[in-house]
Amino acid sequence: MFKTLVVVDNLASLPAMDTETLDFDQYLAEYPKAGEPKTRLINLCATQRYLSEGYYCSLLAEARQHKVLPSVNTINDLRTLSEQQAESNTGMAVPQPLFNELKGSGDVNFLVVFGGCQQARYKRLAKYVFEQYPAPVLSVAVKHVQGLPVVQLGLLGIHEMAAEDWPFLVERLQHFTATTWRPRTSKKRARWDMAILVNPDEATPPSDQKAIKNFVKAAEQVGIQADVITPDQGRLISQYDALFIRETTAINHHTYRLARKAEQDGLVVIDDATSILRCCNKVFLQDAFTYHKIPAPRSRFVSHLDDDVCDALEQQFEYPMVLKLPESSFSMGVYKAENRQELTQRLAAMLAQSALVLVQEYVYTEYDWRIGVLNGRAIYACRYFMARNHWQIYNHGAKSHTSGDFETMPTFEVPKPVLDAAVKASAIVGKSLYGVDIKYRNNQVYVIEVNDNPSIESKIEDQYLGKELYMILMQTFADRLEARGR
Repeated sequence: MFKTLVVVDNLASLPAMDTETLDFDQYLAEYPKAGEPKTRLINLCATQRYLSEGYYCSLLAEARQHKVLPSVNTINDLRTLSEQQAESNTGMAVPQPLFNELKGSGDVNFLVVFGGCQQARYKRLAKYVFEQYPAPVLSVAVKHVQGLPVVQLGLLGIHEMAAEDWPFLVERLQHFTATTWRPRTSKKRARWDMAILVNPDEATPPSDQKAIKNFVKAAEQVGIQADVITPDQGRLISQYDALFIRETTAINHHTYRLARKAEQDGLVVIDDATSILRCCNKVFLQDAFTYHKIPAPRSRFVSHLDDDVCDALEQQFEYPMVLKLPESSFSMGVYKAENRQELTQRLAAMLAQSALVLVQEYVYTEYDWRIGVLNGRAIYACRYFMARNHWQIYNHGAKSHTSGDFETMPTFEVPKPVLDAAVKASAIVGKSLYGVDIKYRNNQVYVIEVNDNPSIESKIEDQYLGKELYMILMQTFADRLEARGR
């Protein structure tokens, strides 16, 4: 059972709260307690001043292994932002859709309390602010400078709020603790907490629901309490010890930002941010393959389109040619050009999206090898066959048979050159979990790419190892958490 504490500067004139409330002096003197359950702490002290009681409240909570909101990092980030706001009359950056919404609004001041606000018009802004700076109470000022909206933030303690806002605070606190920080009912106390990130709206997720359940069960067997979370819960990632991303990753995406934040907060992370950065960009991979002498299809980067470029490509490659956007996955953003007309049309469209396009020789095979590599060791192997009447594994334009067949086998049945190339290719990225795509023809290996977020689905990648595949992954988390220190 998890215990939630609310810490305030002083207990005078506070509203009634269902959660245990104490002042900073009590928290300083009475905690940590011998044999206490895992504790989560909401710091409602004033924290703006460096080395104040509120600052020390969060600092001590982290030292005592209490999960705290706001974290010290958040407090420091907000202090830095406040200094920048004062010096240059600027504010926090907001996404373009929110920026456009605020253009038509007037100047306004309101509170964001656990991600919510009382002004319906600004609920999307409130949610975004809380995601960027997870803190119980934030003051938000929207003002216009030279006609453009500026969003400025401040961090408040409960006694800095107007008394008439306290009922809303209590309401949001109860909602927050009941839904996001709900207590566990497991009888066995886990050593660590893990968040498994999934996106219910994703059309082609890397793991199906059955596989996710298998991960949760395997985690429990190695002492990890795993919660399945969605992207809108990512703001609370610092409350966990580990993060396992089971959503398709991208660089300009919340998966990368969440991995980066989790690492900064000391979590053990798969996929780590560096792996996402390297694997999600085919420019990096192909350059690294060349530098490290990884066997791969002949490739060339194209940055502009004219007749000289097309002539040079035709001299280097035969038709068909494969064209790839640097950031693409599941065969999306990958095209085949059969002739000069298709080449120019595809390149023009792709260069409108990206400064570089990767052009490769076309290597025909009936199937691609997918080798799962973890910590520099091959742990599973599949052969993915091409989709019916298509040249790729996935055919996103088909109404049926959108993917080809598969065959899962033990790694010792895989040709040694394929295994060796997979391990060598993944080593240039890191020591995380990777799926290495390889073509093997006429005893020649061609590494296509290294995926940082490989598919692990029930009755596919786990067909040979079964539940052991999930145990291998969760034991890796446990080993890394043990090495990190509790």
